[in-house]
Amino acid sequence: MQDHKTPDTVFILPAEDGTGVYLMAVGVEAAFHLDVMSSEKWTELDSWIELQQDWVFGWITYDAKNSIEKLESRHKDALEFPQLFFFVPQHLFKWNGAEREVLKGAWSEQFNELLTPESTQSNSAIDMHARVSKEAYIEAITTLQQHIHYGDIYEVNYCQEFFAERKLSDPFSVWHKLRSFTNAPFSAFVRHENLHVMCASPERFIRKKGNKIISQPIKGTIRRGETIEEDELLKQILLTSKKDRSENIMIVDLVRNDLSKFSERGSVKVEELCGIHTFQTVHHLISTISAEVKTDTTFSQIIRDTFPMGSMTGAPKIRAMQLIDEIELSARGLYSGTIGYITPDGDFDFNVVIRSLLYNDSKPYLSYSVGGAITALSDPEGEFEECRLKADALMRTLK
Repeated sequence: MQDHKTPDTVFILPAEDGTGVYLMAVGVEAAFHLDVMSSEKWTELDSWIELQQDWVFGWITYDAKNSIEKLESRHKDALEFPQLFFFVPQHLFKWNGAEREVLKGAWSEQFNELLTPESTQSNSAIDMHARVSKEAYIEAITTLQQHIHYGDIYEVNYCQEFFAERKLSDPFSVWHKLRSFTNAPFSAFVRHENLHVMCASPERFIRKKGNKIISQPIKGTIRRGETIEEDELLKQILLTSKKDRSENIMIVDLVRNDLSKFSERGSVKVEELCGIHTFQTVHHLISTISAEVKTDTTFSQIIRDTFPMGSMTGAPKIRAMQLIDEIELSARGLYSGTIGYITPDGDFDFNVVIRSLLYNDSKPYLSYSVGGAITALSDPEGEFEECRLKADALMRTLK
């Protein structure tokens, strides 16, 4: 249960690229909430958003895919996040860590508690348990590569979960610590009743501004160097990696196809292909694909044509998702899903939920997952080490 002095629902999301300015949505004025999404409910979501004419915040879990394609999930989500949750906030602020601007409602001194990074109760160190052993992980990669050799798929994103049945005394402090380790551009903090998200995502799923839409998949990762010279060398290794570039380009082709379903003819463009982007702990290859959206295209049409994001599935997307469900040992839930917001004029921005701690306070259950793209060129040992690299900031946060 939440402390009675603090609101049950708080979303903190980046407001503007690279500025350190966040949107902070507090309290629920109206909500659209579904534990299990169904195909007909997407149209109802569009009608509900149109009716609000207001800011809307929310999430979509990975398993909402079952309402878009003829798919199923054999694992129960241990965290129990509703597959879809959107809400209109009672209060909305722009916040940069020091100053705030009221966009809706009014500031209350009780909200200061939400923005205090140091808790009076310390979060004790937590050891996470691997759902999959290293041996089983390598066996799974080998099985997936057999499917690639058979021609079933070209690429698949295989993920593994780490979990603990432990209490967190102060999830906001955990997110503050995680954010300091990563400075990730699509970080997010969510609290909704007993559910919490401490997200340090570097990846944007999809943004609409006016009639322009962009998607920015990440494929290709390497660690930072300990010296300037080593850092530059590692960047060049990543840029020239045949395996990492092929991963990225395959997903770019998938995203181009997804965007073409609702875009003006000939408007889909690759603005950046395999660009090197540097973060505090890693370098990534990121591509930017844009398009001009056809008039009267709805929010749910765009989501249904692009979700789940190709960077977290593989190609072809449907067969990759079938194999993910067959071979992974836990439901992804909100991991590989998306969190974001919609503006009153219909623009929106949504991230990819990766590099995230997910927590259900009522169970209690704490989880994070990491994964990577598997191709014919993947080395299972190398993929295992890449997962450890991606989880580094999460592990350090919990220590």
